[in-house]
Amino acid sequence: MALNREDIVQLSTEELLEKSRDTKVLLKKMEFNHAISAIENPMQIRAMRRDVARLLTELRSRELNNSEN
Repeated sequence: MALNREDIVQLSTEELLEKSRDTKVLLKKMEFNHAISAIENPMQIRAMRRDVARLLTELRSRELNNSEN
């Protein structure tokens, strides 16, 4: 998946919210599957956590920019 900053900035706020929710759900499913039996590439979990963090950081940044204006 690995989202880059340019892709995230181009999304609307609603799309960011939806994408962050979907990614969180997918991350929880992946973590659960990994707890039961090892997944093929456990580094995917780290990448997905970072994607969630990137999405939430952009949302927070927009929130702060809107409050300043």
